Amino acid sequence: MRVAVIGAGVIGLSTAQSIYEQHHSTISPLTIEVYADCFTPLTTSDGAAGFWQPYLYDEGKVQETKWNKETFDYLLSCLSSAESVQMGIFLQSGYNLCTEPAPAPSFKDTVLGFRQLTGRELQLFPGYNYGWFNTALMVEGKTYLPWLMDWLQKRGVKFYHRKIESFQELVETGADVIINCTGMRSGELQPDPELKPGRGQIIKVEAPWLKHWILTHNFQKGVYNSPYIIPGSRLVTVGGIFQLGNWSETPNSTDHKHIWESACKLEPSLKHARIAEDWAGLRPVRSKVRLEREAIKSGATTVEVIHNYGHGGFGLTIHRGCAQEAARLFGQIVEQKSKGPKARL
Repeated sequence: MRVAVIGAGVIGLSTAQSIYEQHHSTISPLTIEVYADCFTPLTTSDGAAGFWQPYLYDEGKVQETKWNKETFDYLLSCLSSAESVQMGIFLQSGYNLCTEPAPAPSFKDTVLGFRQLTGRELQLFPGYNYGWFNTALMVEGKTYLPWLMDWLQKRGVKFYHRKIESFQELVETGADVIINCTGMRSGELQPDPELKPGRGQIIKVEAPWLKHWILTHNFQKGVYNSPYIIPGSRLVTVGGIFQLGNWSETPNSTDHKHIWESACKLEPSLKHARIAEDWAGLRPVRSKVRLEREAIKSGATTVEVIHNYGHGGFGLTIHRGCAQEAARLFGQIVEQKSKGPKARL
């Protein structure tokens, strides 16, 4: 059985890992190949701060809330291993700040120590009069992706640096099942009018005195459009823009100025930070994650494709739950193939 995974961000690599974990002992031979035109450290997952937090409200998408929780619980279980350092996983506490009272977020029972902010805490943040404190997890892509690649390589997974232009290409090379984890590029492989870029730009700075993340929420401006500050293992990520429909992956000075001024107003000590880099990337935005099977006709044959994309700005937050689900769908395909019509000798 040959499986071709397209995409080497956190979604593609973790899906390859889950397929191996769930099926290598029962399917022989199982060949897993990963194809991508972009590998770590150049993927969108590498640029992200790596903070575990979904959007505040799941708006009835309970399946996504389940996958988010599965990811949190998996990463939390990894903390008891010494390998967590190599994986880029660690605990981090901080503040969600709102400009007006709001219902508790959908993830309140998943994170650790969730509580409402006190009046004294809110005094630290002028302009914000409501919010929550909790402990969550960091999973830094720049560390986690190399760890995943190493994990897969040790188990015989092959990597190909190549841009796949069509599913047909992989059918011709003998792939039995294709896993589409191409994020923003999925629309090139199969038109998807629902998929849109949600451009983000961030500034990474040296500010080792900052120990807590601060995420602000302005319900008039929408998600990610107000300042956030997320300390990482080495650098602090500062951001706060979400530009739907903007395809530019180049940082620009106008956005830099807006992000920086807003963040310095929130945390004045940032004025003493040394700026290390600017980065821009595209969040693959959809009304909901696309995680499903599809039988696609390819010439005279039909190939099974599992789509796993459209994770918006929370790919690292949801990756493991989605990977496990994709691996379960793969198991269904294998089972159906084994029950299918037997070839005549």
